[in-house]
Amino acid sequence: MLDRPLKIAVFLSGSGRTLANLIHRRDEFGLPIDIRLVISSRDDVRGVEIARDDGIDTRCVRKRDHRDPFEHSREMFDPCRNAGVDLVVMAGYLNHVLVPNDFENRVVNIHPSLLPAFGGEGMYGHRVHQAVIDRGVKVTGCTVHFVDNQYDNGPIIVQRVCPVLDEDTAETLAARVFEQECIALPEAIVKIHSEL
Repeated sequence: MLDRPLKIAVFLSGSGRTLANLIHRRDEFGLPIDIRLVISSRDDVRGVEIARDDGIDTRCVRKRDHRDPFEHSREMFDPCRNAGVDLVVMAGYLNHVLVPNDFENRVVNIHPSLLPAFGGEGMYGHRVHQAVIDRGVKVTGCTVHFVDNQYDNGPIIVQRVCPVLDEDTAETLAARVFEQECIALPEAIVKIHSEL
């Protein structure tokens, strides 16, 4: 186990709820993380405000500003290298980014379903929960997994489950799954920290 907190970078695209949860878990429960960097695909999102309010170095890297996926990947991961990051956490990051070889098994994602079910390109946010309801499954949950260069693929680290209720909407189900995400991601980080 590392004798220091994990140095992490967080990639996000929106509200920053997952980042806020990580900060809360760090401050209130001693989650062993040192958030060195937040990279957002947009600069006008709440997640960037949350990072700045916590004194975290933030930057915006827009995929469309780069001529190819390799240049985009360099712009995302070079700052992580420069900050000495041990682990990248994708926290509602909606762009596909190529994971370089030196970050293999050092990038994790949280997905709002029990992968491999309800994953893949275009499956994010309320789309996932609506698909779960439409399919009629009785349990869902979330998955924390290592990221490779395919959508919602890579070795699974932690999964947590919750029921799908008959009266659920995508919004009510999303709220119940997010409660599990708030537990699963810190659990996965602790597991990774203990194995380094």
